Amino acid sequence: RENFIHLCNPHLEKMKEDILYHFALGTGTHDFPTLFGDVKFVCVGGSPSRMKAFIAYIAEELGLGSPGCDYPNICAGTDRYAMYKVGPVLSVSHGMGIPSISIMLHELIKLLYHAKCSDITIIRIGTSGGIGLEPGSVVITRQSVDATFKPQLEQVVLGKTVIRSTNLDEQLAKELMQCSKEIGQFNTVIGNTMCTLDFYEGQGRLDGAICLYDEEEKLQYLKNAYESGVRNIEMESSVFAAMCNLSGVKAAVVCVTLLNRLEGDQITSTHDVLVEYQQRPQKLVGYFIKKSLGKV
Repeated sequence: RENFIHLCNPHLEKMKEDILYHFALGTGTHDFPTLFGDVKFVCVGGSPSRMKAFIAYIAEELGLGSPGCDYPNICAGTDRYAMYKVGPVLSVSHGMGIPSISIMLHELIKLLYHAKCSDITIIRIGTSGGIGLEPGSVVITRQSVDATFKPQLEQVVLGKTVIRSTNLDEQLAKELMQCSKEIGQFNTVIGNTMCTLDFYEGQGRLDGAICLYDEEEKLQYLKNAYESGVRNIEMESSVFAAMCNLSGVKAAVVCVTLLNRLEGDQITSTHDVLVEYQQRPQKLVGYFIKKSLGKV
């Protein structure tokens, strides 16, 4: 039985037109089923350039593009987000932090709904700070936890605090882990991901403009995180998991670690090394998509 997008908003049915403002798309100006109806895989990541590189990579992997082929930005009418498509794969940038990815996901989920897409898998690919892992390790998220290590997203709606689950699809995580074993090119683990509200104090860094704790307190906090099952830290996974859960979408988070936070706060690897690290999540997810389509 096909699994369609579930919208938790009865008000949308009463609207004559739905304008996806931050995508510069709308149901009154675009034929969503024709443009996006064949989408089965959506990959999202922070950087527009990274998501353009991903669509070029996946096009080549699926045999749907030619070297040097350019892929137009579907959201060229705005500078908020970038979107690229090839075959059944959609690649979308989400910016940095919970507010930015939240706005993007509201409009992405509506886009998939209006396009009548079914059996969708959404995967966030990105970078993170590792805890107790060698730089370059890939973490497949079991649960997204907040800065107190609770698997939840706390959000204020109409002045009231709402708690939402941040679990991710367990079977999908296992399938991705199996894909990494088949690739055999880099260390991959399944673990919890801590999602914070900022990059510096919220992640226990000592190198921000403001820091009112010492190194011993920082290290104890990170060790407590590790003991609770946290293996990496980023800034988007909690709302990503919560919104995908509410929409009935199978979802995963796959992030590479750029450093081990138990050993420092600043990223010191060379540019070339970082570029290779950032390609690891796209290699893993690309292999997963190929395997899902029977092309491995």
